[in-house]
Amino acid sequence: MADSVAAGLEEEKETENKDREKEKVAGSRVLKSDKNSSTSELTETLGFYERNAGKKDKQRSVSDLSLVRFISAELTRGYFLEHNEAKYTERRERVYTCLRIPRELEKLMFFGFFLCLDAFLYVFTLLPLRVLLALIRLLTLPCCGLRANICPFCKKSSGSRLLQPAQVCDILKGFIMIICYSMMHYVDYSMMYHLIRGQSVIKLYIIYNMLEVADRLFSSFGQDILDALYWTATEPKEKKRAHIGVIPHFFMAVLYVFLHAILIMVQATTLNVAFNSHNKSLLTIMMSNNFVEIKGSVFKKFEKNNLFQMSNSDIKERFTNYVLLLIVCLRNMEQFSWNPDHLWVLFPDVCMVIASEIAVDVVKHAFITKFNDITADVYSEYRASLAFDLVSSRQKNAYTDYSDSVSRRMGFIPLPLALLLIRVVTSSVKVQGSLSCVCVLLFYLGMTTLKVLNSIVLLGRSCLYVKEANMEEKLFQSPPTATPGRASSKSNRSRFTAPSGDAADEASSTSITSQPVHRVENPAPTLPTSNSDQFLTTPDETEEKDITQDGSELKHRAPKKDLLEIDRFTICGNRID
Repeated sequence: MADSVAAGLEEEKETENKDREKEKVAGSRVLKSDKNSSTSELTETLGFYERNAGKKDKQRSVSDLSLVRFISAELTRGYFLEHNEAKYTERRERVYTCLRIPRELEKLMFFGFFLCLDAFLYVFTLLPLRVLLALIRLLTLPCCGLRANICPFCKKSSGSRLLQPAQVCDILKGFIMIICYSMMHYVDYSMMYHLIRGQSVIKLYIIYNMLEVADRLFSSFGQDILDALYWTATEPKEKKRAHIGVIPHFFMAVLYVFLHAILIMVQATTLNVAFNSHNKSLLTIMMSNNFVEIKGSVFKKFEKNNLFQMSNSDIKERFTNYVLLLIVCLRNMEQFSWNPDHLWVLFPDVCMVIASEIAVDVVKHAFITKFNDITADVYSEYRASLAFDLVSSRQKNAYTDYSDSVSRRMGFIPLPLALLLIRVVTSSVKVQGSLSCVCVLLFYLGMTTLKVLNSIVLLGRSCLYVKEANMEEKLFQSPPTATPGRASSKSNRSRFTAPSGDAADEASSTSITSQPVHRVENPAPTLPTSNSDQFLTTPDETEEKDITQDGSELKHRAPKKDLLEIDRFTICGNRID
C-alpha cells in the first residue's frame, strides 16, 4: 500500500516537471519571437541597426552602407523653402528694390537737373530785366514824391518802402555780378592752364580732391553770406540794429562770389588738362575718384533725411559737372578755331565722364537703400518736396525767391558758376559788328524762351507731384510768428495749423504767379520756414523702432521729426545725426 502511494507521488512530480519544462520551452520561444519582432521594428539610421540586433541583421546593415546609397541620398535629398517664407520674401523684395533704384533715382535726378537749369538760366535772362526794372523804380522815386502815398503823376501808391525787398535783393545781385566780372578780367586763364599742366599727375589728383571739398565748403557758407546780406539790406528799420551794416556784408558777398568763381575756374582748368593729356591717365584717375565715393558712403548709417541731403548734393554735383564739361569744350574749340571735327574727338571722353558719374550714383544709392532698409518709393517723396519748394515760391505770400530756395535746398549757388561761364564765353567769342550784336540778341531771346518754357513745364509737373503726395493743404498754411530770441529754441517750435473757414477759401483763390504784398499791419517778423519737409520723417534716437510685417514688406514706425531741424546744405549730406 505504501509503495503504491509513493509511486503515485513520483508520477505526479514527473508530470509537473514535464509541464514546467514545456512552459519554459514555450516562454523561450515567445521571447525569441519578441526579439525578432523588436529588431525588425528598430529605426534605421544611415542604413544599420542597433548593436543589440542579431548577426543576420548586422550583416544586412553592413551591406546597406554603400557609396552608391550615400550618393543617391545626397542627390535626392530635399528641403522646403516655405518653412522660412518671410525671410526669402524679404530677400526678394530687396532685389526688386535694387532693380527699381536706377529708374526712381534718375527720375529725381532728371527733375532736379531742370530745377538747377531753371535757377541757372534765371541769372542770364530774368535777373538783368529785374535789375533794370528796380533801377527804373529807383530813378523814378522823385516823380512819386519819395514817401508820398499816391504819386501825383503816375497815380500809383508808393507805400512805406523806397523799394520792395525783392527789388533790393535784385539790385544787390546785379552789382555783385558786375563787380566780380570786372575783377575776373585780371585773372589769366592761359597762365593758370600752363601752371596746372606743369604739375605731376599725383599732385593734380590731390589738387582736384581738395577743390571738390573746398567747393562744398564754399557752397555751405556762401549761401549764409548771401542770406545775411539780403536780410541786412531788407530788415525793417524799426528794429534795433544788431548787425555790422550793409556795406561790410556786401563786400563779404563780393569776396565770396569772386573766390568761389576762381575755385571753379581752377577745377575746370584741371579737368581741361586731364582731357588734353596724351595718355589720359589723369582723366582715368579722376574718374576712379568717383568710385572711392562709394566706399565713403555705402557703409554708413543713413536715415531718410540724410539720404535726401545726399541726393540733393548729387543733383548739384551732376549739374556742376555738366557746366564744367561745357567750359572745357568751349576752351578746346577756341584753341582749334571752332573746328567741329575736334568736338567729335572730345565726345568719347565726355560720355565716359558722364557714364561714370551715373554709374557711381546708381550703385551708391542702391546699396545705401539696401543696407538701411529704405524703399525705392522714398525718391518720389524727395521729388515732391522739391516740387513743393517750387510751387510755394510762386505764391503771393512767398518769403523767398525760387533761385534762393534751390540754393538753400541743394547747395547750388548759381552766381559763381554763371560768372565763370560769362567770363569764358566773352573771352572765347569775339563780338564785332552789327551782325554779331544781332546774333547775341537772338541768343538772349532764345535763352529767355527756354527759361520761360522750362519754368512753365516745371510748374505744371510740380503741381502734379504735390497733388500726388497730398500736400495741397500745406500750400495754404501760414508760417508761425516768433521773436528772434525764441526762434532757435525747440520748445517754441509749433506745427503749422490749417486755416479755417473763409481764410482757407481766400488763400486757395490767390494766384501762385502774383507778386507778394508787403503787410505793414503785422510788425512781428515771420520765420522763413517751409512745409515741404513735414511728410519726410526720421526715427527718433530716444525710442526704438517698431517693425511690423505686412505681407512681404517691412514698415518702420517711429516718431516724426521735421527735416527743418537739420542742415540743408550739401556739406552735411554724409553726416550721421
